Amino acid sequence: MWQALLSTTPDPAVALVRIVLGLVILPHGLQKLFGWFGGGGLRGTLSGFASMGIPYPLTAAAITAESLGSVALIFGVFGRLAALGIAVVMLVATLRVHRPHGFFMNWYGQNQGEGFEYHLLAMALALVVIWHGSGAWSVDLWLSRLLH
Repeated sequence: MWQALLSTTPDPAVALVRIVLGLVILPHGLQKLFGWFGGGGLRGTLSGFASMGIPYPLTAAAITAESLGSVALIFGVFGRLAALGIAVVMLVATLRVHRPHGFFMNWYGQNQGEGFEYHLLAMALALVVIWHGSGAWSVDLWLSRLLH
């Protein structure tokens, strides 16, 4: 089981995808967890998600996926699992929040909310890591070589 979870090739392209996804999602997790970058912090996020009908445990899972999962992706620690968490968060965000606002981001402030184009890109990047593992320069690659 561990070998299947950690297995990867030393592919630098996969590593780039993994690191960029982690770096792009991390600030969103820090907004939710600590209130950095104009976010609501833990208390604000919990109440905001509750107002959308999302229970506290699922909100905590989303915060964990976006914050700890992003750090795990950056270093390539259990990359498949971290990417899966982020993909699920992006899918739920697309279906529950952003789909009614259409495809495009709200570049000109004319809509009530944001579209889901960003979320599709994040899901696609996450799928690359889920399928290929963490790639080069990852703890997963190091561990898989130790187990092999």
